[in-house]
Amino acid sequence: MNKSRLPSEFAFQVLALLAAVIVVHAFYVGLIRPSADAQLAAQAALQASGEAFVPERSLYVVIRDFEQEACFILMIWALAIMSLKAWATRQETAMLDRNLIQVTEGTTLLPQDARNYSRAIEALPEAEQDLLLPRTLLNALSRFSTTGSIPAVSEAVREQCDIEADKLDSELSMVRYISWAIPSIGFIGTVRGIGDALGQAYKAVEGDISGVTVSLGVAFNSTFVALV
Repeated sequence: MNKSRLPSEFAFQVLALLAAVIVVHAFYVGLIRPSADAQLAAQAALQASGEAFVPERSLYVVIRDFEQEACFILMIWALAIMSLKAWATRQETAMLDRNLIQVTEGTTLLPQDARNYSRAIEALPEAEQDLLLPRTLLNALSRFSTTGSIPAVSEAVREQCDIEADKLDSELSMVRYISWAIPSIGFIGTVRGIGDALGQAYKAVEGDISGVTVSLGVAFNSTFVALV
């Protein structure tokens, strides 16, 4: 039953990525890039006219490039994955507060009683049986019914919890990869901007530094957004 969660979680991650791409790209196409281009065009016109002016630091200009867009897409995707994990954790926490096996204090459990206690857990909805506590209890009761050994039951519970911890760690590997990828994308923008600036160095020698400044802006802005 636990394996049935894997396709749904994978589908959620794929849909979350697609939604992040669509929303962020629409925001960039509809607002950020037009606003940034308009401001850069106005500054270029003032510079061409020879008037003295102080360039304004605009958020639209800072985040306008493709590297920053990719960083925001990955950030939203990581937040969606962590939100799913937080929701699953709340379900697990709520299940821990429930008394799934009605056993009064001082009652002696025998191996032949394990099957009766298992029925109460098996009667739970499938979504609840998929949580850690019911799965662990069923595993422990099954081991107790088979072996009648308390140490064997303790070992079964420990193994189940260790497996769950390893599974959760592997499921969060995508978030760790995203946290590594975002700064890397920023550094790609840095290399691209510096490369463009060097390609326009001859214009700076001729007195036109606008292309160099724009390219250096790409380099520094992408690094700034990625690191923040």
